[in-house]
Amino acid sequence: MRKLENNELSRKSVADFKLSDKTPIILILDDVRSLHNIGSVFRTADAFLIEKIYLCGITATPPNKEIHKTALGATDTVAWEYAANVQEVIANLQSQAVLVYAVEQVEGATFLQEVAVEPNKRYALVFGNEVFGVNQAAVSQCNGCIEIPQLGTKHSLNISVSAGIVIWDLFTKLCHTKS
Repeated sequence: MRKLENNELSRKSVADFKLSDKTPIILILDDVRSLHNIGSVFRTADAFLIEKIYLCGITATPPNKEIHKTALGATDTVAWEYAANVQEVIANLQSQAVLVYAVEQVEGATFLQEVAVEPNKRYALVFGNEVFGVNQAAVSQCNGCIEIPQLGTKHSLNISVSAGIVIWDLFTKLCHTKS
């Protein structure tokens, strides 16, 4: 095996990215404090052609040099929008038949491996504050909650790690439903 050089990776240009069919997943970051987490989520969203990111509450927005450090230009490719109120974003997406799920540990949550996706549906994932998680009002408004099973002592993951895990899982399931 030989490690590939950057010029061998067939990367899309920004223009090509914007014209590409997107994965029908929307991300909602609510009250995320860490600029590095925000940038990392942008970078993951770019990797999987995510449709859009909503930045809500105290979540910082581009342009920001700290977000850029981890996003590495993904703020120029992934569509994003700031909205002060996460509940308004959830309601708006639901009015467009988007299924909205909080990624949170709650009573009755569906473990990630048990989440079934439907072809031709769009999904939104709500990720919350690093300390407090997704606020209860948003959780109550969602179509459901997804929990990442954890077997260790901590029972919490960094928000950008959680986003990567859930995006990858739904991406693979959505790609499988297309075939």
